Amino acid sequence: MNSFLKKLDWFTVLLYAILVFAGWLNIYSASFTGEISSLFNPNEYYGKQLIFIVVSICLIVLVLSIEAKFYERFSGVIYLISLLSLAGLFLFGKNVNGATSWYAIGGMTLQPSEFAKAATALALARFLSDIQTDIHNFKDLLRAFIIIVLPALLIIPQPDPGSALVYACFFFVLYREGLHPLYLLVGVGAVLIFATTLLYGTVWVFLGSALLLGLFYFFLKRKKKKIGIPQLIILLLITTAFSYSVDFIYNNVFEQRHRDRLSLWLRLEDDPVKLEQIRKTIGYNTYQSESAIGSGGLTGKGFLEGTRTKGNFVPEQHTDYIFSTVGEEWGFIGSSVVVLLFALLILRLLFIAERQKSIFSRIYGYSVASIIFFHFAINVGMVIGLLPTVGIPLPFFSYGGSGLLGFTLLLFIFLKLDANRIHEW
Repeated sequence: MNSFLKKLDWFTVLLYAILVFAGWLNIYSASFTGEISSLFNPNEYYGKQLIFIVVSICLIVLVLSIEAKFYERFSGVIYLISLLSLAGLFLFGKNVNGATSWYAIGGMTLQPSEFAKAATALALARFLSDIQTDIHNFKDLLRAFIIIVLPALLIIPQPDPGSALVYACFFFVLYREGLHPLYLLVGVGAVLIFATTLLYGTVWVFLGSALLLGLFYFFLKRKKKKIGIPQLIILLLITTAFSYSVDFIYNNVFEQRHRDRLSLWLRLEDDPVKLEQIRKTIGYNTYQSESAIGSGGLTGKGFLEGTRTKGNFVPEQHTDYIFSTVGEEWGFIGSSVVVLLFALLILRLLFIAERQKSIFSRIYGYSVASIIFFHFAINVGMVIGLLPTVGIPLPFFSYGGSGLLGFTLLLFIFLKLDANRIHEW
């Protein structure tokens, strides 16, 4: 046991502990009413979160005590159980705030989508390690795509599009394992075409695409690399066809709340007065979050001194908008420290992933880093108004037992695999 503890990456454990403790402090501040009570008071958010932290410590002990090979050997079974738990929500799930994403267990709730990310990472790592080659075969790519998409398809109808969106991060893992960058370019291009069509219309998208493809053709020609004009024309037609479909997707596939958020984010409203009204109604959460962060200034107002936090101006501040508490009470300096801690954690995970001796452990490590990065980037971007509002929590910070336990499970399975790397062949 002593030799195992020496192999454990304690720097990552320290980062985890700091983030969890800092998160609890901000939950305490966001939910503190002024009346002093037990820190374990189950009637208060900070009391529940402290209980979740204790349970997380027990989970860490359990995860580290299990043989490392178990996670690889039974990854398929774990993945299947996670799919069944997601499907079971449609029969036995509890509806909370319009979403059937939780199981009610006694007086507690459990959100299986938080654990499905670890299960999907294990299943994807097992599949890619079994084929033991870069992803060039279309059948292999299709199978990997199915592993990633299946849980997302079960999460979307709950409805919980934010949690489903997280599964896009696995394509970064596929890219590391040999996926052609063209696939990522297509994904980024589709998002740009969608946004550009909403802003400027299909005609400008067609003209802009034709210009870019023309420049691309002449660039390759100068480099003496050949590309057929018919292929470029086909690509232009596909781009234009997708652009034409944007209005239908926007008006018939998206719900009104999603259209409102995109409209606000892209500033589709020309009238500045109406735009400001939309920000204060449809974008109320983000508007108040930006105001709270801006009021913090350089050094912040101090712990428990945030006036907007104490006034409950920011809805869901203890969950998805917890970073606004950091901005108001800790200021720019404190917010920068939190960002730096997450950056250190993600970079450390990538470093650990690259030193693995087994393909399975490396792929799983990249999955962990990608999931945490995706959550962090989208949540902070949403809270400061750079991205549209999406229900994605900040790892280790946001209130919630399922979220904390899910991220703890995700991280410490990898640390167990890393500590066992000396025995891998």
